[in-house]
Amino acid sequence: MVDRATIEHWRKAPRLTSFAAFFERTASGAAGAPDLAEPKLDLSLLDFDLEAAVFSDTHRRLWGRFDSHYFASIPYRLEEENRLGAAILSFALRAWARSGAATTIYTLGTGTGCLARTLATLGNGRIEALCCSPTAANRVSFDANRGSEHAQFFHGPFFELTDERYATVPDLLPFRNGFDLLLEDTTFQMYDRDRIKQLEFVVPRIRPGGVLVQVQKLAHEDREIYEERERQKDDIFKARFFSTGDISKKKEEVLDTMTGLQVDLVSTVTALRTFFRYSVLTWNSGNFYTIVSSNSRTAILELISLMVKPAIPPRYCYQRLPVVIIDTDAEPLAPDLIWRSAKTMVSLAPRRVVS
Repeated sequence: MVDRATIEHWRKAPRLTSFAAFFERTASGAAGAPDLAEPKLDLSLLDFDLEAAVFSDTHRRLWGRFDSHYFASIPYRLEEENRLGAAILSFALRAWARSGAATTIYTLGTGTGCLARTLATLGNGRIEALCCSPTAANRVSFDANRGSEHAQFFHGPFFELTDERYATVPDLLPFRNGFDLLLEDTTFQMYDRDRIKQLEFVVPRIRPGGVLVQVQKLAHEDREIYEERERQKDDIFKARFFSTGDISKKKEEVLDTMTGLQVDLVSTVTALRTFFRYSVLTWNSGNFYTIVSSNSRTAILELISLMVKPAIPPRYCYQRLPVVIIDTDAEPLAPDLIWRSAKTMVSLAPRRVVS
């Protein structure tokens, strides 16, 4: 159990203090929206995959005000969310087919909860989804376009979701026995550098055989490499959506402070190894990574096997994926890791010229 001093430390963290006004303005639409162009899914990077296309159709309809800012800020994060979301949907429906019980999913710190709402909508009662955010405007977006009665929103930081709340708050009762999949999205880095304490709080909520998915921005041991990847993100990708002034303002207001709370891959592995037998890098975009962890070899292999290959131009990806970062000698993952083949929609895919 995480001690009270740690909880009080998190209450004073940047996400709830110096960053709070930025997130409220952005989530309400008062500021922070892309001023040059709206992000749009590039389905060609997903090989015109049918499952990703179906997922993205519902996903785009459920965007809130914060989502356009978010997907315009991280290179090809929109393609990754749809790649990952389609895989999670299939993973959850397979679990429902085996057990007959709704799969429980928690997306921790995901703004308007668009991913959770999309999964709940497409699950149609086969998935119960929860999201959380301390930003009131994100709650407004959630309520305005909920999508499904099987999607729930907790207005508050992740550490206020206690056992007592799960057991007594009506909307949280479906989750009182834990989650089959928990996704943490660039949230821990806004509260503290102590990943072990943060994982200590959330991992007990993952059910046996469950999976943790994290989207993390990691520090790098070589500061110049880190900064070069940041320049690539800002000067090439974000410049398509935001004016130079807006990019600079966000860097000064949020990103410079957040950098001090990021940890590198070595520290990440050390923390994850405390709780999990297996962890795999499944996506990389500059300084951003998707990490999948589990104590179940079967579950982690199944989820990864439901992902199409990473949907990102090679110049933004600095890893040969997938990369196993935690494994066991007795039952290693590496020999059995595979991506699924795209179910290409022939009518949309470009025709190949026969030579």
